[in-house]
Amino acid sequence: MEKKVLEKLEFPRIREKLGRLAASSLGRELALALEPAVDLELIRQRQQETTEARNILRSFSLIPLEGISNIRPALRKARLGSSLEPRELLAVADVLAAGRRLQNFFSSLGEESPLLQKYASEIQNFPALEDRIRAAIVSEEELADRASEELYRIRRQIASLNNRVKERLDSIVRSSTMQKYLQEPIVTIRENRYVIPVKQEYRNQVPGIVHDQSGSGATLFIEPMAVVELNNRLREYQAAEKREVERILAELSQAVAQVAEEVNNNLSILARLDFAFAKGRYSLEVDGVEPRFNQEGYIDIPRARHPLLEGEVVPIDLYLGRDFHILVITGPNTGGKTVTLKTLGLMAVMAQAGLHLPAATGAETTVFDQVFVDIGDEQSIEQSLSTFSGHMKNIIDILKRCTSRSLVLLDELGAGTDPTEGAALGMAILHYLHARETRVVATTHYSELKTFAYKYPRVENASVEFDVETLQPTYNLLIGVPGSSNAFAIAQRLGLPEEVIETARAFLSKEAVRVEDLIRSLEEDRVKAFHDRTEAERMRNRLESLQERYEREVARLEEQRRQTLAKARQEALLLVNRARREAETILAELRKESKHLLDRERTLLAQEARKGLEKLREELEEEIQELLPEENREIPRDLKPGEAVLITHLNQKGYVLEPPEGKQVLVQVGLMKVTVDLDQLRRVDPEAEAASRSGTGRLYRTKAREVSAELDLRGLTTDEALYQVEKYLDDAYLAGLDQVYLIHGKGTGALRKAVQDLLARHPHVENFRLGGYREGGTGVTVARLTK
Repeated sequence: MEKKVLEKLEFPRIREKLGRLAASSLGRELALALEPAVDLELIRQRQQETTEARNILRSFSLIPLEGISNIRPALRKARLGSSLEPRELLAVADVLAAGRRLQNFFSSLGEESPLLQKYASEIQNFPALEDRIRAAIVSEEELADRASEELYRIRRQIASLNNRVKERLDSIVRSSTMQKYLQEPIVTIRENRYVIPVKQEYRNQVPGIVHDQSGSGATLFIEPMAVVELNNRLREYQAAEKREVERILAELSQAVAQVAEEVNNNLSILARLDFAFAKGRYSLEVDGVEPRFNQEGYIDIPRARHPLLEGEVVPIDLYLGRDFHILVITGPNTGGKTVTLKTLGLMAVMAQAGLHLPAATGAETTVFDQVFVDIGDEQSIEQSLSTFSGHMKNIIDILKRCTSRSLVLLDELGAGTDPTEGAALGMAILHYLHARETRVVATTHYSELKTFAYKYPRVENASVEFDVETLQPTYNLLIGVPGSSNAFAIAQRLGLPEEVIETARAFLSKEAVRVEDLIRSLEEDRVKAFHDRTEAERMRNRLESLQERYEREVARLEEQRRQTLAKARQEALLLVNRARREAETILAELRKESKHLLDRERTLLAQEARKGLEKLREELEEEIQELLPEENREIPRDLKPGEAVLITHLNQKGYVLEPPEGKQVLVQVGLMKVTVDLDQLRRVDPEAEAASRSGTGRLYRTKAREVSAELDLRGLTTDEALYQVEKYLDDAYLAGLDQVYLIHGKGTGALRKAVQDLLARHPHVENFRLGGYREGGTGVTVARLTK
């Protein structure tokens, strides 16, 4: 797309924001060079990059992107056979390390980000070269002593000679006979040789070589003859050191040259990954969504927000191309129309550049072969400074080049000339574009263009809502209602005398007055309908939320009641079994102690004990039955095969296999078939059974589709977060989720502690833990829910 079009839509400012979010100069270069694409597959690939990067950034705040720099000049230098400086070699090692770290990072992610992982997998690692450089170079200017054995030997000799020279000179300057000849008793360096400062008048008293003198000439820097030989040897070793350093740098540079092409490819991949994460950060910054792309040529972007406007931005619903190809936005020159125009154009450009859109979920657009704009020279969102001739030249070029796959944005169509002729030209231009089936959004304050939509199919009027009380646009886009200029209402609000306004009305034709009154009435009705619909939507959402909470609470209470009954029944059965064991123990003891009794007396005693035990069991069973609902207390008599039943003394559900025979019936319980007395069975309500099988029926299935496995609490207060967690845990439990992720961030740890305190006492939580390395670490708590 043309540079001037992108500039009019202020896309370069988006690129600048992206550049600031990149971690390296290479990523910034890609951001600043970003252009919208027209190839659908390429656009989708770019969008996938952004989505994957955004998802990773939501789990990992730090991405290992450090160490990436532009080493291409150094690689070219090495390939030409030149030696690299230590700092250049260190930069190469840093890039190699960055590639290795990123590759390891993506390997740890599993298969969550297939496209970015594919990029990272193509990075070629050279650990041996990286280690060689690190071992040989200790700073940007210095090689390590152990860079080679020869260098180590030379530097030892240099150190030894340095010490010997210093010792010899120290003895000279400390000599009492020499003290009077010296300006100061110090050893210094001139021309890379050790010297002492001798007073000018004693030049002949200190034999040696003069290397320098002070500015005043009062001091001579003399190398005493006693150390000349040592200094000469020192210079020889220093020259040898330089040659060895050059040899090592040349060897390392040659090793870099051998893999320069591969490292250059690595740089391209690293830059691409850095840029992808810059796009992901921008998506999080503007709360963006990935748009879908259609081939039918329409745009449908709900709650779009211009990303460059400061302060609170009013979202607008943008749609074009499905029911109508041309949208004519009319109304006063208040700036609201231009904001809408630029928002639509910028959304189209951002989408085709692979960026997420600041809009609601479900945003959809198409791929335009070109976006054309006619917005006046030097025009910003707040100001219009255009000329008629400039408009016409631009529009002539647009009419020559546009197609049915183009998007044309025309601001103040026909402005800058006689209103009657300007309106006629505007309608003619729209007629031409209508014949080409071009997608067009045009703004105007000419009333004549409002009638264009009524004369031609697939053309629609729209207006930006204007508040006469505040004399400001509300920026709500009202599609289907032509805008009124509100000139009389604005003038009256500003204090223009009523008689002047009435005189102005009299100058209007009766038909014009009727049209304006009709438009104003339509606008008022549409605005009222818009606000009523918004309020109705809010109430509907509120009612749905309350209904879900009610159904959830009913299900929870029913489950709690069932669990309470089951627990009571189990406890009662435990009491019965314990009582039976105790009775058997007592009977055994009675048998021991009653050996002297007759057999008949012992039998009678045992029978009495068993009767007492059976009576206790029946009483407990009656108490359990009292806890059951009325419909479940009746002993079933007419059971049919396939009917669900509850075996009361086992607290197990089963299914009838055959019709009852006498007082018993055959029941399937899991993998077993058991014969059970009818008085130990209760019917299971078919609806309750169906709900149990489906997880509380419809609500369970609905929640299973809607509930995410993670809840982001970052930015909420503790009270807000705890409320969200309570509601979310209920939803997740009903949805049948096994495990959920609560993202509270790291911060001070206060929110994490509050959330974990809640989890510790919540009935739906079996256990919880902090997230692992791949799950977000201490910024995430992972909770396992009860079955």
